[in-house]
Amino acid sequence: MKTSDFYFDLPEELIAQTPLERRDGSRLLTLDKRTGARQHMHFYDLPKLLRAGDCLVLNNSRVLPARLIGKRETGGACEVLLLIDRGEKVWECLVRPGRKLHKGAKISFGDGELTAQVVDELEGGNRLVRFEYEGIFLETLERLGKMPLPPYIREELQDRERYQTVYSKVVGSAAAPTAGLHFTPELLAQVEEMGVKVCYVTLHVGLGTFRPVKAEHLDEHQMHAEYCVISQETADIINQTKASGGRVICVGTTSCRTIESWAAEDGTMTAKAGWTSIFIHPGYRFKVMDGLVTNFHLPESTLIMLVSALAGREPVLAAYEEAVRERYRFFSFGDAMCIT
Repeated sequence: MKTSDFYFDLPEELIAQTPLERRDGSRLLTLDKRTGARQHMHFYDLPKLLRAGDCLVLNNSRVLPARLIGKRETGGACEVLLLIDRGEKVWECLVRPGRKLHKGAKISFGDGELTAQVVDELEGGNRLVRFEYEGIFLETLERLGKMPLPPYIREELQDRERYQTVYSKVVGSAAAPTAGLHFTPELLAQVEEMGVKVCYVTLHVGLGTFRPVKAEHLDEHQMHAEYCVISQETADIINQTKASGGRVICVGTTSCRTIESWAAEDGTMTAKAGWTSIFIHPGYRFKVMDGLVTNFHLPESTLIMLVSALAGREPVLAAYEEAVRERYRFFSFGDAMCIT
């Protein structure tokens, strides 16, 4: 298949720039993967689509306030975006302006509360940066760092907790697992009260999620790697759900990629952690996941390809075209789909 097979026309004004005041007040477009039937609801209606015995799999990764604005030794402004913790106070980073921040360059943040030096330049343009600070690094980041919002969001975020899920726990993502942004504690409690199990995986979302697919054919595309974890407790809940005839419904493509990465061929799960670069697109046979709650994705992105693998390219594109006609909000702060 070609990347262009997943193109659709998206008016720029449908890209949501700010979150709704009410998390679960977003719209919800349902899609039946067997019939292609669609229905318009709201996210607070999600329990109507679930059954006792199902389980929801959520990604509890928390976004790192990883965007740092600093000054170079010469006094010029610069920006450093933390990507991967390489240990020993060294992080792999994106830096701007790259032409000014070569090996040996020194940077100061927050009137010197945090300092850094570029210690190496990597293929592809990233830098290895060593940081110096007093105390706990994450606490320093909470004071000095900004949320690394996606490039298509130009509005400043007033409350940065709105770019975190209410169940976020394990710090490490460069971007939010956005399908989970719609949940409230009350909605999760309602789901559990009706007999739906809720379990958690961790996948630290990388910035590669925003990178366009440049390959003409899907089999030429190389996925970025992301670190993910599934606990024994979550593996047991998923195994019990499948054994008793319940459905495993993932909240977000990150949760889907985690469980599909670590599932055995027969669909059984065990505790595991590591890096995954799984690329799910039409033709993929799902081993575990039965349904998916997800936001609306970019044209020609790996995410719309994953959704199409579950429900079929033509039904998904038809649903997206309807969402455009009905003026749904797209991307990170946008509305949601539920495919069952």
